[in-house]
Amino acid sequence: MKRWLIIAFWLVGSPLSAHAGLTDTLILSTFTNHLAAADTDSTPTEGVPSSPTYRAQVHTELGVAYFSRGQLSIALQELNEAISADSSYAPAYNVLGLLYMQLQESDKARRSFERAISLARNDSEVQNNYGWFLCQAGQPKEAIEHFKQALKNPLYATPEKPNFNAGICSMKLGDEAAAEEYFNKAIKLQPRMAPALYYLGEISFKRSDYAQAKAYIDRYMQLMLEPSAEALWLAVRIAHLSGDRQADAQYNFMLRKRYPDSKEVQLLREGRYE
Repeated sequence: MKRWLIIAFWLVGSPLSAHAGLTDTLILSTFTNHLAAADTDSTPTEGVPSSPTYRAQVHTELGVAYFSRGQLSIALQELNEAISADSSYAPAYNVLGLLYMQLQESDKARRSFERAISLARNDSEVQNNYGWFLCQAGQPKEAIEHFKQALKNPLYATPEKPNFNAGICSMKLGDEAAAEEYFNKAIKLQPRMAPALYYLGEISFKRSDYAQAKAYIDRYMQLMLEPSAEALWLAVRIAHLSGDRQADAQYNFMLRKRYPDSKEVQLLREGRYE
């Protein structure tokens, strides 16, 4: 679960994206300075809003920044400050839900997402994140409905996210045809989405379409400097069963060298390629 939480957080649209290129320290310093100006009881600094919603926004952005740095207790404090400033600020509850997922506090995560949904039902990011929570909580069928809701917004900037997540949930439901459709939509929207390429390779491999599986896993390998043990094992099996001895030897070596104690290497030693 933790591996997918990391991917899910990467897929979340962060308020910090507008500050791309700034260091974390500079971002935090900038937000803290604005927050101090907004919180002062004196006449607001020119150009610095002081409304409750603005304070909630800044506290939420600080929460996201600390969350991304792994400082979860400080992130939680900032997000609670955001809600104290404006209890109707949906993005704060949205990020709180993700934070509680990371802390494995499912009940609090669910309540946070449900509050965010009640405040911003048409927010695609909220729908996507709540859907991901439901998928991880063993409710993949319900989750897909939220991903579909997220995709209804034609102006949604990153529709590849709910498409990818719906693919994961479809696999959990055992519906690989639907999963393949969702993953294909995801890579059409974002051709560099490596996890979607991996799963498309896996689906093709399962139906013995080794040429298509190889095409997907080759694209995955081009994007990943550090491919996972799962991906290398899939690449080994594709090469082995398709008779590509050169690729088989290459990926075999990479898997053994990088993940010598993995379950995938054990399967390799046992010759369990199917």
